[in-house]
Amino acid sequence: MTDALQANDRPAFQLKGTTVSLTALELAYFDEESFEAALREKIRQAPGFFRNIPILISLDHYQGPTAELDFFKLLGICRRHDIHVVGVRGGDEDQRRLARHAAIAVLPGSGQNDRPSSPEKGPETGPAAESGTDAPNAESTPANPAPARIVSQPVRSGQQVYAPEGDLIILAPVQAGAEVLAAGNIHVYGPLRGRALAGVHGQEEARVFCQSLEAELVSIAGHYKISEDLQERGWKAPVQIQLRDDLLVVTPLDRSPG
Repeated sequence: MTDALQANDRPAFQLKGTTVSLTALELAYFDEESFEAALREKIRQAPGFFRNIPILISLDHYQGPTAELDFFKLLGICRRHDIHVVGVRGGDEDQRRLARHAAIAVLPGSGQNDRPSSPEKGPETGPAAESGTDAPNAESTPANPAPARIVSQPVRSGQQVYAPEGDLIILAPVQAGAEVLAAGNIHVYGPLRGRALAGVHGQEEARVFCQSLEAELVSIAGHYKISEDLQERGWKAPVQIQLRDDLLVVTPLDRSPG
């Protein structure tokens, strides 16, 4: 059998599950001029971060009229600035229909608005109350924490290292042009020169620790600071970075954040 025939016997492709970190643009309302002006300002702050970046349009907190939600104009603005919209998340049925008409993939919402509210405490009912025995307490059973990913080699320019469930611990430098991401905390026992994104699934309690802050960008739960802002405090020093009142706070490692 010839090589060409053998090649034809193999499937042309395979489908595999994967995890990809995407930047979500949380849209509050859409006005063409306001949207482009705000986008220009974000790009001015971090031009390298936004160049050819794939983004997800989140409608989970959209408050504007659906009639003003023009996805064709929104896509055009993003393309002019080399930003690629790969999907829309959340929104109501009319908003999702508009996205489909613009040939944009539609993803389910984050689910935060759909979660039932916690029931108010009242008299105990059910088998545990009737029998007089204590109901099982879920908090009393310790849960196994997600394992940390430990990297002992330098993370070089162009590399991406991702810990999708727990903390990321790097026992070496993170070079400029590299990217490290984690669902939990990020620890860098060396200079942090690339981009560090902690709490990528929305964990606002996540922190970034490093022995020398020289980063291009640091993000926690979607809130970020670029190099220009980071140099104002703790630059080239051992620090921890945390989210407080929707702002990233940089604190020397030898002092409590308060």
